[in-house]
Amino acid sequence: MRALLCFVAATTLAFQVSAAEAQTAADSAAYSWPSRAITWVVPFGAGGVTDLVSRKIAELLRTRLGQPVVVENRPGAGGTIGTEFVARAQPDGYTVLYASGGPMTIQPNLGLAKLNYDPLKSYVHIRGVSSANQILVATAAAPYSTLAEFVAYAKANPGKLNFGSPGPGTAQHLAGEMFQAAAGIKLTHVPYKSGSSQMTDMMSGILDVSFDYLTVLRPLIDTGKVKVLGTTGTARLAALPDAPTVLEAGYPDAVSVGSTWVSVPAGTDPRIVGRLSEALAAALADPAIVADLAANGQVSIADKGPTEMEPFIVEETARYKRVIESAGIAAR
Repeated sequence: MRALLCFVAATTLAFQVSAAEAQTAADSAAYSWPSRAITWVVPFGAGGVTDLVSRKIAELLRTRLGQPVVVENRPGAGGTIGTEFVARAQPDGYTVLYASGGPMTIQPNLGLAKLNYDPLKSYVHIRGVSSANQILVATAAAPYSTLAEFVAYAKANPGKLNFGSPGPGTAQHLAGEMFQAAAGIKLTHVPYKSGSSQMTDMMSGILDVSFDYLTVLRPLIDTGKVKVLGTTGTARLAALPDAPTVLEAGYPDAVSVGSTWVSVPAGTDPRIVGRLSEALAAALADPAIVADLAANGQVSIADKGPTEMEPFIVEETARYKRVIESAGIAAR
């Protein structure tokens, strides 16, 4: 019996020592973070506005944190491939996601095969980056030039007007569904396999209207190939000060914005989360980033830290869930 008690005591002590050593190692890793390069995962292809803005933020973080921040593009499946990759990464602060609303708040509602991540449980959402209103544009020759005129024309011609999008279930498609439901009009959705094909048909008059982001539409707007009817935000864009919002027009249920933020795998040490959050806040306050966001029709949401991000994602997910269900949208 005495030998058994000694064995139990020794085993217990060994476990306690092991746990203490593990905790010490974890504390050391958290306090010394970052001690090597950070992988900055962008779940979309290189060259797009999401990628370009993220690279500028990554460079500012490199300066702030004193370690390389290496951008790694992992596109595919509407952003879900790169998003899932980060969910499966070690929660050590060295794999960071430049998160987007599409794979986080839209894709989970589209009836795809089960996603291998949970937008809330698989991540710690650290800080918001930006929200971008979509722009409603019409062909240059359209017989309407304002939101009110467009709605009146659509009501007088139910089902005769169409709108394009880069595909079913995309943010552009959902913006169109939200607007026609809010305005009480009926439009025909024309899905495309790419945004470039959509805009080609827009300029040729095959499409009547389209919803998209300023970065895509700016060249067409500046050359007069399309005209702006309004935006889907709650406040006017600095880049398009004369364009009214759907909220101003009396359609609050048509508000639709595309947002980005920064996340890490669930289980990441709160001390690492805190330091990264502070570094991001400083980077996003940089005048060059502020100016870049404004020029691209984006609004900073850097005031949303770890506490505010989760309810923000819950609200956005619920908003898209309502329109997806009411319109009977399913991804292809």
